[in-house]
Amino acid sequence: MARKAVKPTPRQRIDVALRALAAIAGGYGVAAATTAFLARVLPLSRVEVTNAAMLSSFLVFVAVALWAFSARSVARVWAIILPLAGGMALFVHLGLGMHAP
Repeated sequence: MARKAVKPTPRQRIDVALRALAAIAGGYGVAAATTAFLARVLPLSRVEVTNAAMLSSFLVFVAVALWAFSARSVARVWAIILPLAGGMALFVHLGLGMHAP
């Protein structure tokens, strides 16, 4: 007894596409902003803070990508990713933190 394949609706396709965009682009943005943010605020030497921030960026990217597909709604994903990345990027852009150039 073979089951008939169920075709996804256009709404479901858009939902998956937006989640994939959030996972890839949003994950990259949050990871990059986190790296710059941590490089400013961690109280370590420049070499150690660079290594710690870069290594943590891989974990952040994976966490955001996994969360983008497990969240209840796409709107919730974007409502958290954009302010999170934007806030950290603004913090770095304003030159706040310990390791100002």
